[in-house]
Amino acid sequence: MKPVQTFWDIKLGEIKEVFEDNGYETYIAKNQNAATALVLDKIIPKLKPKSISFGGSMTVVESGLFDKIKQLQKVKVIDTYDVQPPMAERIERRRQSLLSDLFITSANAFTEEGELVNLDGTGNRVAAMAFGPRNVVVIVGRNKLCADLDAAVSRVKEYAAPVNAMRLKRKTPCAVTGKCQDCNSKDRICNVWAITEKSSPKGRIHVVFVNEDLGF
Repeated sequence: MKPVQTFWDIKLGEIKEVFEDNGYETYIAKNQNAATALVLDKIIPKLKPKSISFGGSMTVVESGLFDKIKQLQKVKVIDTYDVQPPMAERIERRRQSLLSDLFITSANAFTEEGELVNLDGTGNRVAAMAFGPRNVVVIVGRNKLCADLDAAVSRVKEYAAPVNAMRLKRKTPCAVTGKCQDCNSKDRICNVWAITEKSSPKGRIHVVFVNEDLGF
């Protein structure tokens, strides 16, 4: 048995129970491919959504889940990843995604206390996680686990946000220094915080913990 994998099997098993106590539906996948299969073969058939939308997530795109969902029959897919349409249309798609049956995304961090912690640029992702879509699926890699809320906030501001600013080629101080400067840049991507302590209603948010490092 691989010791690192075994360690995380134990750790994620403990975290799964904590999140279940907080009202989440929880799953553990051994890797990215298993997480994709879990969503396609178990969660979607169970929920039977007529419409599916997405929040910004490298994990969802790189896993191939997004492309596979677009191929599903009898499901309306609201494509919020397409950068070709004019900005007004892209914003309208994000607005429509708030009324979808299923919203799929990731999280910036999760804690040993059973919280999801996210920081958004425009707020559409965290808005949908809080209210609107009938169900939410959050796919999150083990690398985003933090001891508590303070550690999660620090992870987001000092690592996830600067790396994402670099990826998006934003003209922000953190994209140059690698450190949050609490800037006033027009390219700032850190505008709306959301801390989800419990799933309300119970079972609305489905969290897939992946025993693999995924995303930022």
